[in-house]
Amino acid sequence: MHKIQGQLLRLIEEKNLNGLTLREIGNFIGEKFPQKIKHHLDQLEKKGFIIINHREKSYSRKKLSSMTKGLLSVPIVGTANCGAATIFANENIEGYLKISKTILNKCKNIFAIRAQGLSMNQSNIGGKNIEDGDYLIIDSDDTSPQDGDIILSVIDDMANIKKFVWDEENNQIVLVSQSTKDIPPIYIHEDDSFLINGKIIQVIKKPKTI
Repeated sequence: MHKIQGQLLRLIEEKNLNGLTLREIGNFIGEKFPQKIKHHLDQLEKKGFIIINHREKSYSRKKLSSMTKGLLSVPIVGTANCGAATIFANENIEGYLKISKTILNKCKNIFAIRAQGLSMNQSNIGGKNIEDGDYLIIDSDDTSPQDGDIILSVIDDMANIKKFVWDEENNQIVLVSQSTKDIPPIYIHEDDSFLINGKIIQVIKKPKTI
């Protein structure tokens, strides 16, 4: 997800933007070009994250998941790399996972992303590790992780999956791999373009080849 879209999502949750101009909305996040705000709001609406009433200029957050015939439809929002941040964050919903509600431990404000790479293959989320091709369920409400949480983040518009570690001594975020391979961590400076999109709460394993 683009950085501006993440900022707009949080803004819509925290403030009443109804009736405001695009320029006024942009002022909240330091973006001076109204056309950029319009573009990213339109993208959020297209992907199903928000509802826009264009006539009344109102904005509201949409539930990311919905029930259809007893199944939960969870939007798949692109692919994230489990190694270095090399896969661009996808701005479009690629499809939906149809999952029984009894399988998931949360059903609201969640989305799925497909893992690529093996740098988290020794992780443990509910007794499951993260392997190439697995689907990860993201809690988009949880953007303030604790030490040891496995998160989806975006660095310079590139999505990645890592364990979150707060290095208090050096006042920095460290994104750590949990892998059978020797993969160095990623160190985040406070001035970096870095956005936490949510916490991975569940792994939907890719079926084994029969």
